[in-house]
Amino acid sequence: MMNMIHFFFLRKRYYIILVTMMACSISSCSKKATEVTEPSALLTKKQLFTPADATAAFHSFNNIYYSSTDKLYYATTERNSIGAIWTQAIYWDMVMNAYQRTKDPADLKMINDIYTGGFNRYDGYNWNNTTTWFIYDDMMWWVIALTNAYQITGNTVYLDKAKAGFDRVWNGSYDPVAGGMFWDFQHSGKNSCINYPTVIAAMKLYAVTKNEAYFTKATSIYAWSRANLFDTNSGRVADNKIGNVPGYADYTYNYGTCIGSAMALYKATGTQSYLADAKLCANYVKNTMSDSNGILPAEGDFNEQGVLKAILAQYLIQLLPEDTSGQYATWIDNNINTAWQNRDQSRGIMHRNYKIPCPTGIVQSYESSSAVAFMQLFNPI
Repeated sequence: MMNMIHFFFLRKRYYIILVTMMACSISSCSKKATEVTEPSALLTKKQLFTPADATAAFHSFNNIYYSSTDKLYYATTERNSIGAIWTQAIYWDMVMNAYQRTKDPADLKMINDIYTGGFNRYDGYNWNNTTTWFIYDDMMWWVIALTNAYQITGNTVYLDKAKAGFDRVWNGSYDPVAGGMFWDFQHSGKNSCINYPTVIAAMKLYAVTKNEAYFTKATSIYAWSRANLFDTNSGRVADNKIGNVPGYADYTYNYGTCIGSAMALYKATGTQSYLADAKLCANYVKNTMSDSNGILPAEGDFNEQGVLKAILAQYLIQLLPEDTSGQYATWIDNNINTAWQNRDQSRGIMHRNYKIPCPTGIVQSYESSSAVAFMQLFNPI
């Protein structure tokens, strides 16, 4: 069986390994928490999470991982290094979601503080600094978050930075000959992690600027992605396409951004095929990627993959108004309840593997983020 090239995450940098379609190995760091592999006995008597729990989870995440000095998040509970550049944008989205849920002025202050933290650390969002920004999707996550921050605060500085970032990525990443967006500066391949976020960013910028050029770019990239990265029969999303070969590997963030891009176009156009794509994609995650009890995959082994489900949360929520059966809300609430029961009772943090008690010792912010993100978006039922 032929080998496929898949991309995995490490701190500060991606690396490429060859794996077979039947197995893959995930790199790990030498220093990590000890995981308990057996499901927690807590699950025999399930307690439903509450809005107060969602607030407590958010505050615990901040207490453990947020640096009030750097105004960004630490990588681990050791609090001795700031987390990877792209994950900060995902955490920023989580803070914005928390504010929209609670309207707490402290959360609004945090939105503005994190912009300042990023400004100070990332060369004032100088998109042409190829040391700070070394891959296109890192920029696009920030473009999305900056646009979200503008929509919440009305601060045009955020919008100007978002527009400049989008233009930088488009001019360097877009393939005008064959279509689609390249993932890296070397143009080695076209990945879901840049193509679908480009659609989302373009549609967000279109919504706030009414500039038709963004809409045209969004529809172009979505069409390319659907033809090259999406299985229209199963709803499976390829991680990448190198040359003419799609590399299929199931990562929840790719499904999240596929859903998000389809929903953005559906909301703007009313075209039912976009909604159908989004539901097909969500159903694949629910029915194929989740276990027999509907629990989402753990993803990652002490690396940045722990943040992937936080991105799924950001866009899966958009399907709830279109789901008359309530299946998606029930499914995700089950995941949240499971993760919340298995939290570290002393620190209040959760883990990427929702089915086991959160490990003691050193835990990454990446690993702790996704269940918190879900709790800010999904209401308990």
